[in-house]
Amino acid sequence: MLCVPAADQSHAVAYTARRIARHVRWARTEGLRRLVEEDRLNPVERATTAWAKRRWRRAHGVTPGQATPVYVVGLQRSGTNMLMRGLDAAPQFQVHNENDRRVFHRFQLRSDAVLSGAIRSSRHAYVIVKPLCETHRVDELLALPDLPAGRALWVWRDVDDRARSEVAKFGTSNLDALRAIAEGTIGAGWQGQRLDAESRALIGDFDYMAMSPHTAAALFWYIRNGLFFRLGLAGRDDVLLCSYDALVADPEAATRRLCAFLDLPYDPRLCAHVERRTPARRPLDIDPGYGHSATS
Repeated sequence: MLCVPAADQSHAVAYTARRIARHVRWARTEGLRRLVEEDRLNPVERATTAWAKRRWRRAHGVTPGQATPVYVVGLQRSGTNMLMRGLDAAPQFQVHNENDRRVFHRFQLRSDAVLSGAIRSSRHAYVIVKPLCETHRVDELLALPDLPAGRALWVWRDVDDRARSEVAKFGTSNLDALRAIAEGTIGAGWQGQRLDAESRALIGDFDYMAMSPHTAAALFWYIRNGLFFRLGLAGRDDVLLCSYDALVADPEAATRRLCAFLDLPYDPRLCAHVERRTPARRPLDIDPGYGHSATS
């Protein structure tokens, strides 16, 4: 019988409790229907999708080792779930979301070896992986050896709307992370990885005891999305910058652009779930004195 150390059991219980509390808060603020849609909890929808993929593999499956890896990266609460839901609707895509335990452990990639193994074993044309916590490593993931040339989709969202969504679901998460970076206690936490001296200096300039969670979420948006430029991704032809606001404003146009990037014919199933609307522009009332530093 496997014995799990008491400390590990306690940590696992605490982690599960936090996830339950987060889902309860999200259901209360956004509604149960939104939670079911976002986390793909509908068993009928999941079964239908799985069956369509199985049929595709039987009729068109590629030889293992030929699947193209596609990494969906960016910042949490930026519309990546909406994008992933559309990609999952196409049978030629094998999708590994953050809650897929074959590849992820508590929303972080298990290892490069596990990731590479999952991609090499696939018989789908594309393997879609969403390693948001490893966004700072997307250039390294694209360079993993013994894999076909990959692509990356960097998803971003308006800072104000993203900050509201972040705080609604995760509370003070961004504030806590920024404080830990400033204090030098972030350790191996993904939030503090591959930050340059300028970013660390900026983070260290603020008083996190006085900062609101929404202001922290805006600052975190600036720091994390800045990696797109600091990692030299802006000029690469294997990385596509995808706007959540553009997707909801004109789902077909945004999806056609995505399909062209992936060398695919346009498939309306990829955006059938997106309700076309004009994004509301509601400036976030962040803390006085912090506006210039957090958004400039």
